[in-house]
Amino acid sequence: MKSNPAIQAAIDLTAGAAGGTACVMTGQPFDTVKVKMQTFPNLYKGLVNCCIKTYTQVGFRGFYKGTTPALIANIAENSVLFMCYGFCQQIVRKIVGLEKNSKLSDVQNAAAGSFASAFAALVLCPTELVKCRLQTMYEMQTSGKIAEGQNTVWSVVKGILRKDGPLGFYHGLSSTLLREVPGYFFFFGGYELGRSFFASGKSKDELGPIPLMLSGGFGGICLWIAVYPVDCIKSRIQVLSMSGKQAGFIGTFASVLKNEGIGALYSGLKPTLIRAFPANGALFLAYEYSRKLMMSQFETY
Repeated sequence: MKSNPAIQAAIDLTAGAAGGTACVMTGQPFDTVKVKMQTFPNLYKGLVNCCIKTYTQVGFRGFYKGTTPALIANIAENSVLFMCYGFCQQIVRKIVGLEKNSKLSDVQNAAAGSFASAFAALVLCPTELVKCRLQTMYEMQTSGKIAEGQNTVWSVVKGILRKDGPLGFYHGLSSTLLREVPGYFFFFGGYELGRSFFASGKSKDELGPIPLMLSGGFGGICLWIAVYPVDCIKSRIQVLSMSGKQAGFIGTFASVLKNEGIGALYSGLKPTLIRAFPANGALFLAYEYSRKLMMSQFETY
C-alpha cells in the first residue's frame, strides 16, 4: 500500500479508540478509587479502606461510576492522541532533518507524543470533568456541597451548562495541559524504551503481546510518577468547582500544601500505579494489534 496520510490517520484514530476502550475496561475501578482519594483524602485511610467504604456505601457499581464518560474520554483522547502522534512524528522528522519513513529514536518518539498530547487534552478535559464529578458524587452529596439528584451523566452535563455555560466544561484545562504535555513525554518515552529493551536490536514490530503489555505498563508507570501531583490538583479543581468558585491551579496547589501538606498531593497514588500497568498494557496491546490488522487489510488492495 502506498503511503496515504488520510488512510494512515484513520487507522491511527481507530486503533487509538480500540486502545482507549481496553484501557477503561481494565482500569476503571482503580481510577474511581484514585479520584476519590485525591479529592477527599481525609475520608479514606488508604486503598483498602477506600475500596471497603465505596462498596459499603454504593455497592460494586460504585467502582464503575463515570464509566460512560470515561469511555468517551478515553476513546476521544486516544483517538486524537494516536492520530496526532503520527503527524507529530513527521514534524519531528522534519525538525531533525530525517527522511519521511526514517525510524525515530526513543527520545524523538517521546517528543512527538508530548506534542500530540496537547491536542488530545482539548477533547479529554470536558469528558474527564464529567467523569470525575460522577465518581465523587456520593462524597459531594453527603458533605452537603451539592444537593442530591445529580447522579447521572445528563444531570451533571445540564448542571455544568446551567451554571457556567459551554466553557464550564473546560474547568481544569490548564492543569490538564500541565499534566498531559510532560506526562506523555514520559509515557511514550517509557513505552519506546521498553520496546527497545525487549527487541534487543531486532525490529520492535516483531514483539509479541507480553513485551508490548510490559512496555505499555512501564510507560504508564513513568507517566504517573512524573506528573501525579498535577493530576491531583486537576481532580480537585474539576470536582470542587461543582460547589462554587474554585481557585486556579496555583491557588489550589498553594492551599493544599499549606493546609494538608505535600502528602495530600500523592493521595491515591497506590491505586493509580496498580491500575497503570494492566490498563496501559491493554491500551498499547489493543492499539498495536488493531493497527497491524488494519494495515494488513489495506495492503491487500
